[in-house]
Amino acid sequence: MNRAAPALSVSGLDVSLAGASVLRRVSLEVRNGQSVGLVGHNGAGKTTTLRAVMGLIPSRGHILMGGVPVEAWEPARRARHGTGYVPEDRRLIATLTVAENLRLPAEACGAPTAEVERRLKAICALLPELEVLAPRPAGVLSGGQQKMAALGRALMIGERLLLLDEPFQGLAPAVARRYAETLASLRRHRPDTAILITESNPALLVSLVERVYTIERGEIVP
Repeated sequence: MNRAAPALSVSGLDVSLAGASVLRRVSLEVRNGQSVGLVGHNGAGKTTTLRAVMGLIPSRGHILMGGVPVEAWEPARRARHGTGYVPEDRRLIATLTVAENLRLPAEACGAPTAEVERRLKAICALLPELEVLAPRPAGVLSGGQQKMAALGRALMIGERLLLLDEPFQGLAPAVARRYAETLASLRRHRPDTAILITESNPALLVSLVERVYTIERGEIVP
């Protein structure tokens, strides 16, 4: 991996779903240690962009992570490359405990047990509420607690790049403030981690990102 290269570089990204063009020539860049926003109305293509970056849907164009072309990689290999993804709907496994959900991606990526526990300890230090929630089944958590657990899960592997899809969607104001504080703390504790955040309301990202891309009808606009 080329440390001097951007954590994420996307160029000419096209996606078609069910015969309809959803993304057209999307290009964006997130440098190492940078926080970037991707804003647009619902249906503009924000989620599709992140899913394409993770390899969850077919796409055409160029996707580089740390200067490495990953277009041919399956999602699991992109995750092992240091990319964490937090989908809007969290996708926690309801019957597993919070601790089990957190460990799962690191274990799936082949991290040794000692390394998994080291990472888990670091995540709980950053998100102390997760230590309290650790023994609870994920299915009994509130929406805000699930958002925090999903963030912690992504951080277990997302040491180089973190993709957050609408993290503030549906959160009460107090919970949204806590989430924003967590992201600010993350920036202090992991200054080299790059973050790409999608959001419908640009005002929520003012204090969190250094650069904003706007997407409309599947295209990046000035």
